[in-house]
Amino acid sequence: MQRERVADDIYVFTSDLYAQVTAGVVITSEGAVVIDTLAYPEETLAMKRFIESRLGTTVRYIINTHYHADHSTGTCFFKGARVVAHAQCRDLLTTRGRTGLERAKAASNDFRDVELVLPDIVFDGGPLHLHIGNKSFQLWATPGHSQDSIVCLVKEDRVLFAADTLMPIPYFVDGSYDDFLVSLNGLRNGNFENVVQGHGEIILRGEVEEKIETDVDYLVNLRNAVDAALATRSPERALEAIDIEKCGKSRILLNGMVEQLHRQNVLSLASQRRRELVEL
Repeated sequence: MQRERVADDIYVFTSDLYAQVTAGVVITSEGAVVIDTLAYPEETLAMKRFIESRLGTTVRYIINTHYHADHSTGTCFFKGARVVAHAQCRDLLTTRGRTGLERAKAASNDFRDVELVLPDIVFDGGPLHLHIGNKSFQLWATPGHSQDSIVCLVKEDRVLFAADTLMPIPYFVDGSYDDFLVSLNGLRNGNFENVVQGHGEIILRGEVEEKIETDVDYLVNLRNAVDAALATRSPERALEAIDIEKCGKSRILLNGMVEQLHRQNVLSLASQRRRELVEL
């Protein structure tokens, strides 16, 4: 696990075990706020030891940016912390999250001590503002990667925890292509000092707008390529030939994992566009 300090009171932890997934810790005058956890318990527990032993504080709140296991599995290790999320995150954890945890426990002994923890502070509709000690947090919905996705801005530091709304490649198979475009455009001109992606490297101030632009371009290029493929005599072959780099993303990101995510995006969008054509 890698650790990086991005502001005086903000640390980011990046997993060595799964897809460079990230989690954050914000130190306030009333304790720590954890933003997401890591996929494997051993890394989340190492993060907890750092908070308690090295930083000399305890976790008061955990923010779950969405229900996916790689971001929420470790919530149970912070006993007594209040858990904050979108209302849909609670619903999805109760259903898909519970089923996914049962499968993970059956597949690996690593997850034997993991318990499902449901958020006890939820919001829907407009943004949620939390004031914890000397820090202010603004949370708002950014559906697209998943229907319950949110981002979290630490206002005093202008650090945005974007979770999987910003990652090396937009990935919408469990969410909505159209919502993703709206959410990405909503992040423009945010004057963020740093942006923490849900996976991969931290985006620095001067790179944020370009990152958002390239993600939007990827989605637009992907849709154009899918529509062109569906109009051919051999759509399946044409869909298979849609190249990630021609859509604007490098295939080497996340140690090559983005190629698999791209292929799933292609199939998901093709299925959506076919449904739309039938409905016309």
